[in-house]
Amino acid sequence: MIGRLRQFRRLRTRWERHADLHQAFLTLACSITYLRKLKGSF
Repeated sequence: MIGRLRQFRRLRTRWERHADLHQAFLTLACSITYLRKLKGSF
């Protein structure tokens, strides 16, 4: 799953100055990746 996070450009290079914004985008990317995986399972 961590390898799939590379598709999100914003996470490859940390553009945000604040750690909480980076954490929010990381959480969002994980959620999107997980939902895509669930969608493919059905």
